[in-house]
Amino acid sequence: MTLRTEPAAVSPEAAPAGAPGQIAAGFAEYLASPEGPQFLNADAVRTPGPDVPIRTVTADGRHGPVAVRIYGEPAGTDSPALVWLHGGGFVSGSVDIPESDYLARVLADRGMPVLSVDYRLARDGVSFPIPHDDALAGWFWARKNAESLGLNPGLLCLGGAGAGGNLAVGAALYLIDAGKPLPAKLLLAYPFLDAELPPPAGGLDEAVMAGLPRHLRFTLEDCIRTAENYVGGPVSMAPSYAMPGYADPAGLPPTALLACEYDDARGSTELFASALEQAAVPVSLFLAEGAVHGHLNHTAGLPEGQAALDFLARELAGATAE
Repeated sequence: MTLRTEPAAVSPEAAPAGAPGQIAAGFAEYLASPEGPQFLNADAVRTPGPDVPIRTVTADGRHGPVAVRIYGEPAGTDSPALVWLHGGGFVSGSVDIPESDYLARVLADRGMPVLSVDYRLARDGVSFPIPHDDALAGWFWARKNAESLGLNPGLLCLGGAGAGGNLAVGAALYLIDAGKPLPAKLLLAYPFLDAELPPPAGGLDEAVMAGLPRHLRFTLEDCIRTAENYVGGPVSMAPSYAMPGYADPAGLPPTALLACEYDDARGSTELFASALEQAAVPVSLFLAEGAVHGHLNHTAGLPEGQAALDFLARELAGATAE
């Protein structure tokens, strides 16, 4: 397993305490807002994402049409591409949030197209397997239409952030079981894979964690409630496609993982990296030092986030077809 680290990207000690009414709210309640999480440093001056060609297509899904936003054009027939799934605890976020839109623009600007899947959120009665099926619909559309997009289907990668990372791994597990072609690589940013929180290696700096706004913390209750909302019932009834941290990872493709230093859920990413390594799956783990959960959102357009973006870009560029 390759471990890389990034210098401090965010100063949690200087993090705002949060607006009234947000401090007491748990992460699950905060994410119940469909617009998604706010920036940790909302007043920072950010550079806009690169201007790249963008168009939206529709994939046929089991539960209805699924929009797929395509960023960029391939630099050549050997260009890898990424099918990407945004985060937001399954109940918020969209293809417009920075960890989806800004990331896609950066990668597309480097000649690696991104196909961002606008899966249905687990709100208003929606639960697993609907978001999972939407993720698969986006993946199957990308595979089927890769050549017409000028892409090599064997170089298609799959990834996501937070809940999107869960959907990406769950989709890959399904593809293994169904005997379908796998992604060339998985790219995962602080994925939500376990309903419980395994302790992170070396623990967490509790003084720093205590200074973070409440909506950036993951308590055990927050994680279980988020998982139960997605599963649509007790976590004990969740299949491995829904909570892939409990699944056998043998057979998964090479995987790149981005973890955040000041993230209660960091232990889940580290545990998954270890499980992949034990299953002989090539894995590269990048620790964003000084970063909090949602790092790609908080640092979009800021120098502090460049190292994480560079890591993901390198991993995507290094994908190879079987």
